[in-house]
Amino acid sequence: MQKNKYNASTHSGKYNKRITILLPPGEGEQDEWGQPLDTASEVCKIWSAIQPLRGQDRAAAAQVTADVTTRIRIRYREGIDRTMVVRYKETEFEILYIIHPEFNRRELQLMCKEHQ
Repeated sequence: MQKNKYNASTHSGKYNKRITILLPPGEGEQDEWGQPLDTASEVCKIWSAIQPLRGQDRAAAAQVTADVTTRIRIRYREGIDRTMVVRYKETEFEILYIIHPEFNRRELQLMCKEHQ
C-alpha cells in the first residue's frame, strides 16, 4: 500500500499572498545607452506566506539582528539574494538574510525588515 504523499507543510494553500521581488534601482535593467535605470526592476511575482514576527519568534530573531520584523516563505527559487526587495501591495521589505530549511530545495524563508 502506497503512503499518501500529501504534506501540509508544502501544500500550496499556505502561500496565499502574491508578492513581487525586485532588484533595487541601478541593479537591474539598463537604458539604450547602457546606463542603469532609476527604477526597481521586477525579478518575479510569486505566491508567499507572510508572517509578522512577534513574541518568542521576534525575541529569537533579535538575538541575530534586531531589525527582523517579518518572515516571508516562498517556494525554493534560484537567484534570490539579499540585494533584492520584496513588495506586497504598498509595503516593501528589505531582505536581511535567507534561510534554506533542511537544504531540501523546497522552500526559502526570507527574514525581512519592513521599510518605514
